[in-house]
Amino acid sequence: MHLYIAYKNYSSWSLRPWLAMKVAGIDFEETILPFYHSDALSKFAQQHAIPAAVPILETQGDIIWDSMAIMEYLAEQYPEAKLWPADQSLRNLARSTAAEMHSSFLALRSQFPMNCRVTANVEPTPESQLDLERLAQIWQKFTAFDVEGRFLCGHFTIVDAMFAPVMWRVKGYGLTVSEEFKAWSDAMLTLPAMQEWLAGAQQEEWSIPHYDQVAGL
Repeated sequence: MHLYIAYKNYSSWSLRPWLAMKVAGIDFEETILPFYHSDALSKFAQQHAIPAAVPILETQGDIIWDSMAIMEYLAEQYPEAKLWPADQSLRNLARSTAAEMHSSFLALRSQFPMNCRVTANVEPTPESQLDLERLAQIWQKFTAFDVEGRFLCGHFTIVDAMFAPVMWRVKGYGLTVSEEFKAWSDAMLTLPAMQEWLAGAQQEEWSIPHYDQVAGL
């Protein structure tokens, strides 16, 4: 199984399945395709007739692209990893909010690109502030289930992976969501897999200036 990703410092979509696979203990090889500094991703995409976007999972002769598609495949292939919660109502909430993350929060994602090396305080636009308030609402929905554990469904699941880049955005740009969100962020940051990702991001020499300029770097 081979996962193709982009920059660990900047690629929010790459982080999602990478983190899920690491936490679940699924063995895989990885290749970084730094698309601003190389045409390797474009060539790979052309070869397989898929969009030139990461992440991409190559497994058993199949090519799977898009973070959610990859993680749904993992949930099917590795049921013992419990990448979705067993409770039906909680699973419905987790799936709905994971899909919402996939398609929404455009203002927050646009104003605050993922950048693991950022430490700054940037004022959110009114549109981004609405996204932050929506995050607080979502966390309240999960809190209402009163499950044991530090993650949204108790143990780590796909929905945590989907919101993982938001943790970096909130932390890096000095944003505020809620106390529940902060407790979850602290749990996410202490994951050995997240620390491994951060170490990789800090070691990268690539720079994307229009991302760095958001925080005045």
